Amino acid sequence: MLMKRVVVTGMAGITALGSDWTRIEANFRANRSGIRYMPEWERFSELNTRLAGPIDDHAVPSHWTRKQLRSMGRVSRFAVGAAEMALADAGLLGNPIIRDGRMGVACGSSTGSTDEIRAFGMMLIHSVAEGLNANSYVRMMPHTTAANISIFFGLTGRLIPTSSACTSGSQGIGYAYEAIKFGRLPLMLAGGAEELCPTEAMVFDALYATSLKNDAPQSSPRPYDSGRDGLVIGEGAGMLVLEELEHALARGAHIHAEIVGFGSNADGQHVTRPEQGTMRRAMELALEDAGLTPDAIGYVNGHGTATEQGDIAETLATNSLFGSRMPISSQKSFFGHTLGACGALESWFSIEMMNRDSYVHTLNLDQIDPHCGELDYLRGEFRQMSHEYVMNNNFAFGGVNTSLVFRRWR
Repeated sequence: MLMKRVVVTGMAGITALGSDWTRIEANFRANRSGIRYMPEWERFSELNTRLAGPIDDHAVPSHWTRKQLRSMGRVSRFAVGAAEMALADAGLLGNPIIRDGRMGVACGSSTGSTDEIRAFGMMLIHSVAEGLNANSYVRMMPHTTAANISIFFGLTGRLIPTSSACTSGSQGIGYAYEAIKFGRLPLMLAGGAEELCPTEAMVFDALYATSLKNDAPQSSPRPYDSGRDGLVIGEGAGMLVLEELEHALARGAHIHAEIVGFGSNADGQHVTRPEQGTMRRAMELALEDAGLTPDAIGYVNGHGTATEQGDIAETLATNSLFGSRMPISSQKSFFGHTLGACGALESWFSIEMMNRDSYVHTLNLDQIDPHCGELDYLRGEFRQMSHEYVMNNNFAFGGVNTSLVFRRWR
């Protein structure tokens, strides 16, 4: 079977530091963090962390109707908003070809909107269904992002929900890539989203994995740093338009990059403890899919959560495959951990950096943890490099590992 080539023709995202690369890059260069103290969390006495990366200025587009908004909680609004911008970037917004079965969607989040989860919980506790209506479940369901994107834009191709916590976005891109590669359809919207909720912070707080630098929000998180004390939760969305190469060329689309490799596997060991061996194997699977050797990769966008176990396992796995020469950084140092969105956002950033030969450093990385793998950690400022291939890695609870390889389009 002749495999199809898959290219990226649209990219967009919504973050705490902006919704376009120009603004986001300017914030990166200024070492400006999106992390702040959350006074609204002070009422949760058992929640130790008070840090997060919220999107404080997000507004619903004025052209969205009340009917369209009915089924969308905050996480779906992020996802649909990013998808709309990605379609516009690809020159496909409003084009009838996305509605005739040629385009599908692969997208996920860690959870649906938690306001609705709370309402259902109150029903169970107090036996009163206050605040619940016909759309409550749709806003809460695990595949709310994928379903709302499909309905909003009238997509009738494949719908692939990828709700796998921190790999939701990268699995969305990977499975969309495979759908096109194997000739099932020529167009896919792919990515992930997350809305900020104190319950998500509590998940990691209960594991003693959140940062407690409440009096110094801008100093945390600190991926790969010996002084790190845990992760910080963020929110946002990232979406890519993936397209079969010949289809893109035929319509004269602008091509941002080519996806050449995807690897995904499971640790099969522990639900929250990462495994170095299977992390490495996910990267190997992506390289094998791309037909590349490790020396072809010029930069790795690390998962970099700023947790001790995660940072150490990830960097040891990366070092064991690529050696100490590999440049690596993590944008979670600027936004916090956006969970379901991070794999898509970091893929977008990887492509932007590759195309500009300018790679962002890890914020707050002052002293590299000696227990981490020996790598070329980017710190302090952007670095000028020129590479043909870059890799983006993400790892999630449940032992889910993903690796994506992008190629510069010449």
